[in-house]
Amino acid sequence: MHQISNYVYALDDLLEWDIPTKRLPNPYHDFPYILISGVLTSQECEEIISLVQDASQKHTASLRGGDTNADVRKTDIYTLPPKYTSLYQMRFDLLRPLIEDFFALLLTYSTPLQVLGYEEGAFYVKHADDSSELRNRDGDTVGYVCVAPERKLSSVLFCNDTFEGGELLFNYLYDDQDRPIKVQPKAGDMLVFLSNPYFAHEVLPVTQGFRLSIVQWHDALL
Repeated sequence: MHQISNYVYALDDLLEWDIPTKRLPNPYHDFPYILISGVLTSQECEEIISLVQDASQKHTASLRGGDTNADVRKTDIYTLPPKYTSLYQMRFDLLRPLIEDFFALLLTYSTPLQVLGYEEGAFYVKHADDSSELRNRDGDTVGYVCVAPERKLSSVLFCNDTFEGGELLFNYLYDDQDRPIKVQPKAGDMLVFLSNPYFAHEVLPVTQGFRLSIVQWHDALL
């Protein structure tokens, strides 16, 4: 493995693959991503959870390209009321200088929000937000091809922590004890990371409860 920040290492396989969008933050950061606490308050999170669970409008989340496949992704998309969409945007705008400084870029455009719900048993297998995985005949990963170059950064705001399982696992990142990096923040926290294959990730199956997050992708000038 090779070190990419003070406390995080990446698999050497990544060095052998052609990754057109490979980019990493300053290696002197403790971690190659930001975890920001308290972007939403506990009360705001509870209100969002209550509203989306009471609403009847939801649909199955599709894969990039529009297809659905429950073997790859078992997730529902909910509608966030305009009041909370505006609240989210206001809070994100306050964080913009911090995010731009950390990743040494200038944010230019953000996608509409996706409000993603994971019922018990729901999951999302390994994927990179800006690329499709290339595999050989044996099913082994041999590289990635960029299919969404406008995705430079990914952000995930966690609306609750009252569930079991459902961790966000970075598939190629490890700590200094060779343990895979798993993230399960508190309600209201936001995780921001680069969208390229170094940060390929999955949502592990929810074993109990309901998991809700607000996801967005961001373009930027590098």
